[in-house]
Amino acid sequence: MSDFTNQVVFITGAGSGIGRATALVFARAGASVVVSDVNQSSGPNVVSQIHQLGGHALFVACDVAVPTQIEAAIRHAIDVYGKLDIGINNAGIGGKYGRFTEQTQSDFDQIMAVNVGGVFYGMQFQIQQMLTQPEGGRIVNVSSIAGVRGMPMGAPYSASKHAVIGLTKTAALEYARQRIRVNAVCPVYTHSAMVDELIQQAPAMEEKMRRMIPMGRFGQPEEIAQAILWLCSDENAFVTGQAIQLDGGLTAG
Repeated sequence: MSDFTNQVVFITGAGSGIGRATALVFARAGASVVVSDVNQSSGPNVVSQIHQLGGHALFVACDVAVPTQIEAAIRHAIDVYGKLDIGINNAGIGGKYGRFTEQTQSDFDQIMAVNVGGVFYGMQFQIQQMLTQPEGGRIVNVSSIAGVRGMPMGAPYSASKHAVIGLTKTAALEYARQRIRVNAVCPVYTHSAMVDELIQQAPAMEEKMRRMIPMGRFGQPEEIAQAILWLCSDENAFVTGQAIQLDGGLTAG
């Protein structure tokens, strides 16, 4: 495992699912982890788990749909730790399961505020800090397999995740010479609160979703977290602007 001792990691949506798994894997690798989440009970629970592992962590409440809250959370992390080595923009919502014409303006606006605005402003404030650091920094954004292909019954979600990849590639090009690497991961259905909510909306979809994946199973949050860790390691210093598909073979055909 790569050593992230003396590095500071800021993670949005870190109270559950992929965010929680990512917080724990970085803590085990020696990093100081800033756990950010809108949920003010699950976030502190993750911090407690990290402390039990002997790691360093703090919780910052943050609704990524509100840019001023993202800025305040990142500034607090920098005030406490003095720097920001890694930003993981993971917070997201799935939205309503329905056809294109059934989606409302409020459905669309909410998904864009969280899934796109949260990533855009998170990256903006993270990059501003990283530009002041000689060593630069690393950013990983959590997109989705719905960011590289269409997603019937989830048009706003698919649009938002395509946007995350566009933001990732653009920032990677703009800041490559400043030693800031920006990548994305694109998971297929992964065990998380978001997928559980989707299944609750359409229970018959669960088996169909599994059959779509050649491996015949959903992803595990820990598997996505390991890919994020890999993208942030110094051993992969030549990797930037990539959208890594973690899909059990779904897009291989």
